[in-house]
Amino acid sequence: MPDSHAASQTAAVVLATTEASALRCPAGTLLDRLTGQLATLSVRDVHVVARSSDIIHAPGGTHMIGAEGSRGLADDLRRVAKVARSSIGPVLLVAGDLVAHTEALAMLTEHPARDTRALVSEDGRAAPGPSRPPVRIDGGNVAAAGTSFHEVGEAGGTFRGALQVGVSDLTRLAEAAEALAELAEAGGFGPMDGGEAAQLLLVGLVRAGVPVRAAGLGRLHGDRMVEQADVDSAVPRLAEVDEAEARLDGAVKANDGFFATYGVSSWSRHLVKLAARLGLTPNAITGMSVGLAALAAIWFSTGTRQALIAGAVLLYLSFVLDCVDGQLARYTRAFSPFGAWLDATFDRVKEYAVYVGLAFGYAAGLDATGGGPDGIWGLAVAAMILQLLRHVIDFSYAGARADAARVGAAWARTPGSLGDPADDARRPVPLRGPERQAAPAGAGAGAGAGAGRAADGGAERDAGRAAGDGAGPGAGNAIVRLSRTMEKATPTRWFKKIIVLPIGERMALIAVTAALFNARVTFLALLVWGGIAATYTLAGRMGRSLSR
Repeated sequence: MPDSHAASQTAAVVLATTEASALRCPAGTLLDRLTGQLATLSVRDVHVVARSSDIIHAPGGTHMIGAEGSRGLADDLRRVAKVARSSIGPVLLVAGDLVAHTEALAMLTEHPARDTRALVSEDGRAAPGPSRPPVRIDGGNVAAAGTSFHEVGEAGGTFRGALQVGVSDLTRLAEAAEALAELAEAGGFGPMDGGEAAQLLLVGLVRAGVPVRAAGLGRLHGDRMVEQADVDSAVPRLAEVDEAEARLDGAVKANDGFFATYGVSSWSRHLVKLAARLGLTPNAITGMSVGLAALAAIWFSTGTRQALIAGAVLLYLSFVLDCVDGQLARYTRAFSPFGAWLDATFDRVKEYAVYVGLAFGYAAGLDATGGGPDGIWGLAVAAMILQLLRHVIDFSYAGARADAARVGAAWARTPGSLGDPADDARRPVPLRGPERQAAPAGAGAGAGAGAGRAADGGAERDAGRAAGDGAGPGAGNAIVRLSRTMEKATPTRWFKKIIVLPIGERMALIAVTAALFNARVTFLALLVWGGIAATYTLAGRMGRSLSR
């Protein structure tokens, strides 16, 4: 049985196949600097692929396999395939001439999902070039990637030389690497050299239909070096960025719902820093959030106007802490399956407890709030059932996608040809050789929900993709094309996030309608907006499923 601690750590393949890997910096060579950074992260083994067979000194804490002499690009790719087939944890592929903040590498190796993700920059000022190959990002995933041979249409970002592949995708990494090696050996990519091995493997994964998350650099730096002048400029520039502050920025989700973004995340970073300073855990913050929601339900149950206002304030504060627990988890990288389950479960418990409290308060029939027992419990139960059905739609779709991916359904994965220079991922041309489909990480409804919350502090708050219609390449019907068009403009993108009534918007709707009106108005609003959201989500799911 494999050691569980070893399985949780990453094996790194450093592609030191360019002369720039030997350029000098304060830490020695760029390769020395990079392996030193890896020693501070969750990296157990470091495999160096170089044009020399010299053994490279390993910093303390890292098991250095040594430098393996390579004869060329095809050999580089086969060595990556060998590591992918033998690894029991994720595999990090990184260019040996990369100068980046350690925090940028940590966004790959320390991310709780342990999934497949690439380090990219969406900075429009950074023009693509040989050391910055273009990528197109769609819905948070790398939808297309380029090399000196492979073209990318509508590129909006650049790949920065670091790619982690999750355990569930290692088989497809090995297959893609071997297929690419055959093409490289046959001269299929022209004069391409080993310096493009990392981006070539990214192309292989994307065109094989592997979901590759885009890990954005943000304020952090990460660039591949070409000559000594580049190093002399890039290394001092790293000190211009406070990595701790950048880490805090990264802990606050940039692609959250409208209310969570502007009503909470605009100031919650201060609570995250305070919680970290006090040594509070994400689970403790979750417990506080549950306590505030329980108090809100109790205040709602009394039914007076003052109590409804107090309950609305407590409900808002409960949601703030509901966001902070995930932000703190990302900031401190304190993730656990139990924490994921706790957060997912109590989100539902808190909401339904508030429904019960509102119904009790209204049924008391107080004149000041226009209450009375007339059908309020029926409305409360209907709101609960509707919300339950919406969750069933969300989670069953995640399970269906996982099942479809195993059998290669077009709507779940859309492979493209590795030997075609054009960005033509819409055309399902298989890789050479058999394609053995590995189940995506978190396959199945329950696992998908848990993994999403562990990684993001609340999968439902990722409202931009709640309808499942932010399709990647391969989605071709009218519904999906309309959805992708809406993503391009800020007003329509926010409309997509708001209309699905994510948890932030629900909590705001409950708080405002309860404070200003009464529980009857709250439940009617939840049923009307929730019904529209369910219809929109279902249409998006069906459109995505029927696309090809």
